Parts: sequence; C-alpha cells; structure tokens
Amino acid sequence: MKWVSQDMDMFLGAREYVDTAVLPLYPVSFGNDIKQSVAMTEFIQLLTIPLERQFKGRMIMLPGHSYLKNKSKEKLIEEAAVWEKELFDNGFKHVFFVTSDSVWKSLEGELKAGLIWLPSIPLAAMDEGARNNILEDQVKQLLQLFMQKWQEDV
Repeated sequence: MKWVSQDMDMFLGAREYVDTAVLPLYPVSFGNDIKQSVAMTEFIQLLTIPLERQFKGRMIMLPGHSYLKNKSKEKLIEEAAVWEKELFDNGFKHVFFVTSDSVWKSLEGELKAGLIWLPSIPLAAMDEGARNNILEDQVKQLLQLFMQKWQEDV
C-alpha cells in the first residue's frame, strides 16, 4: 500500500494483515556528489514502486525519508531510531529501510529494523529497454529477499 488516501482506507480495513513497513532512504547532497545522490534516489524509487504493487496487502510503502548526505552517522542513527520506534510501536512486525547509500551498510548493526542496501545502477545513460530489463531483474531479487526475510521470522 502506498501512502495515499485510497490505500489508507484499505490499510485501516485490513490493518491486522499489514505487518510490514518499508521506508526508503534518500540521500540529498548539493556538493560534488549531487548527481550520485539523485541517481540513488531515482533508483530506489523505481524499485519500490513494483515492490509495493506486489505486496499491497501485506506491506505499506512510506513516502521516503530524505536526509542530508553530510549528516553525521550519529544523527542518522538517531533519526532511524525515531522511525523504528514509531513503526514498531504501531504494530508493524517487520520494518525495513531500503537505500542505495553505502553509509547505511556501516550502520546496519545499530539498527533494529532490517536494512536492504542495493548498489545504485546508473540508469540515466541506458536506453529504455535495457533499463527496464535491469529494473525487472532487480525487483525479482528484491521480492525474493523480502519473502526470505519473512520466512526467517516464521
């Protein structure tokens, strides 16, 4: 389910079945790495759309958390902890952060939520067919990863 009014009606009617919250993490930078941070955000956005569609009755896809890329690791962990507490306190059994920013990989051990890190693939220079094939392959892997994580908790 997406963070839109129509899906929230469905969510409220079937809340007991929606046990997973996914929060995409979007780095923002206006420095030399501006294009890289934009590419990471675009990549994660393109992957989470079909992910949400596939698991609509079980998962809520939050609108995404933008953060400044130059923020300290301590501040990133503090912000993540606020999200984790809010989501776990509201009954979500599974909480995942999804990102292409490798800084989160080094913070994974400090998170209560699951972290799914996917290296960003530079899609802007590709033709549409190649881009769609790569995204389709990545989505298939992501779907399997979520199913595996859910089965680990059974």
